[in-house]
Amino acid sequence: MPGYIKILSAFILCLALTGCEKVVNINLGTAAPQVVVQGAIETGLPPYVVLTSTISYSSQVNLTTLQNSFLHGATITVSDGSSTITLREYSFDTGVNNKFYIYSVDTANLTNPMLGQVGKFYTLNVTYNGTTYTSVTKIPAPKGIDSMWFGQPTSQSSKIPANAQQLFVNYTDPDTPGNYVRYFTQIDGGIYYPSGVFSDQAVNGKTIDDIGLYAGYDNSIDANGDSLSYFYPGETVTLKWCEIDKNVYNFWNTYQYANASLGNPFASPINIQTNISNGALGIWAGYGSVLTTAVVPF
Repeated sequence: MPGYIKILSAFILCLALTGCEKVVNINLGTAAPQVVVQGAIETGLPPYVVLTSTISYSSQVNLTTLQNSFLHGATITVSDGSSTITLREYSFDTGVNNKFYIYSVDTANLTNPMLGQVGKFYTLNVTYNGTTYTSVTKIPAPKGIDSMWFGQPTSQSSKIPANAQQLFVNYTDPDTPGNYVRYFTQIDGGIYYPSGVFSDQAVNGKTIDDIGLYAGYDNSIDANGDSLSYFYPGETVTLKWCEIDKNVYNFWNTYQYANASLGNPFASPINIQTNISNGALGIWAGYGSVLTTAVVPF
């Protein structure tokens, strides 16, 4: 190989290697904070709304940051078409030197508490800093599951404890299209944690047997999902099977996809689909719920 070709080849190789080491600075810019609405009304329960603002990408997220993200002094109303109530803001001490804020019915005036009813539409109006954000949701008639039981997990991972049990259900979908479900699980009377959403797009009117469900848990903590996703002998488990409308399904479905894609450079970007108007983010959700309880066998 002539000498000048060797030199040229070495020069190109050096360019390639130094190019790989080049530091690229990306200016993410600064976006204006957006209002975030997290609200729901469920069968037999009063409405609630958690109102916050978005946090800057470059912010250090800690308890103080989260507490400062709550928005106070908003005027929030909920109407069922025949009556309207104004929600009141409450604060709760979390026990870790910060507070949690939520808007719900005024307990000092319970003449008209407005509890969720199947088949009704509920209109939410949130006025904050002179801007009003609106949303409408429905509490659909719940179908509920046919039966539920516990069995060996379908996964064969060595990380799953030997005594872990998975929850299984049989479900018959109504013969009308457009049924959507979100389910929650509760263990020994604790918190109901969400776990998944379903659509009947591919199973309309059919009976689906042996659907494997997982335990919901607080995924904001660094925990072993291979153990917390299952149930254990002696636990009393309640499955809350909730019928939801399409907009609520779209929000939670896109939210779960986006959450599962965090940190994956090969995942397709996705916008979480809100049902709140006027540029706000979040969800106003109606839940038609059915509860089923069983004890995990030994």
